[in-house]
Amino acid sequence: MAGIVYDARRVKVYEGLSALGKIAGEPQAWCDKLWEAILGAPDLFEELVFYLEHHYLTENVKCCGYSMIDLYVWQMNRYNIIGDSGKNTDACNKDRMVLKAFWDMVEMRKNPDVYIKKLTLGREMDR
Repeated sequence: MAGIVYDARRVKVYEGLSALGKIAGEPQAWCDKLWEAILGAPDLFEELVFYLEHHYLTENVKCCGYSMIDLYVWQMNRYNIIGDSGKNTDACNKDRMVLKAFWDMVEMRKNPDVYIKKLTLGREMDR
């Protein structure tokens, strides 16, 4: 058994992500893909740990000046537009929006211009 490294912290965080994904209604395959991306970004891993422990995001992880909170709020706004509710109802799946904010940060780091455009254009009908 020499040479086997068991990182209990990673196992617990993976279990937490999987549980959050289940609550959010995301398929395990999607959660696994997000997990793989998070493992490649230590700051996102730490943000996920923090979120699982405290149930809120920080502004520690940023890309082009946008934080995880900005991406989460953007997800909320998109939900409000799609749902045409103007506010976050009880049906709003905030866990899913958190996971999508993590995914958006992963993707934004790959192609920031696309996300900056999405974040700054706005989709509201009354603007």
